[in-house]
Amino acid sequence: MKYLQAVQQLLIDVQDQQAAIERAAAIAVQAIRNGGILQLFGCGHSQLIAQEGFYRAGGLACVKPISIEPLMLHSGALSSSQNEKQLTHFEAYWAEVNLQQHDVLFVISTSGRNAVPIEFAKRAQQQGIPVITLQSLHYKEQTSRHPSGQRLEDVSDVVIDTKVPVGDGAITTDAGQFGPVSTVIAASLLNELFVAVIDELQQHNEALPIFESANVKSDSASNEHWLAHYRNRIQF
Repeated sequence: MKYLQAVQQLLIDVQDQQAAIERAAAIAVQAIRNGGILQLFGCGHSQLIAQEGFYRAGGLACVKPISIEPLMLHSGALSSSQNEKQLTHFEAYWAEVNLQQHDVLFVISTSGRNAVPIEFAKRAQQQGIPVITLQSLHYKEQTSRHPSGQRLEDVSDVVIDTKVPVGDGAITTDAGQFGPVSTVIAASLLNELFVAVIDELQQHNEALPIFESANVKSDSASNEHWLAHYRNRIQF
């Protein structure tokens, strides 16, 4: 059970991120109250975290993944990895994004060094959009690939540190490093943040934009309400 034990230890280690999660949740709650949505962006495997928050039973209805084909694994793992490292096609990527006033941008990038996630964060901040990042600060000595020399934490309003080891693998032996943990840790922290958002709304007796599971007994009225409420911003 080496892998599960390693994950369990990391989940204990990241509990010191409570203050960052509370700050991020406060930003997200304010956005929801103002009619904004939470937009999630990542490249390659980090894009899986953006999908994790989307149209999820028990999750927030106001979550939109930013899904850009050339930066996603299914369009080519090698090409997506290369594309996130340089800004050659960035304007075409940015043209697919629709950030509006009161939105929040979440950028997921374990290394925090690749050019495209950094540029996304910079552009959002230039528009006055708060940026929350999920990244591992163990990578902070790794040189930025952005022309400015800035890393992702340099252009973030709140950094949530996943503490994922450099190289991602949680197990190291003479055979090498293996057992990647970035997905499970980032997904856990994201859902911890969403729970904090829901708790805050509930404490103030506000409407809870939560999707119910379609696989249990339900009249689906709540889901239909939230689908209609956010359909003008999110393609479900």
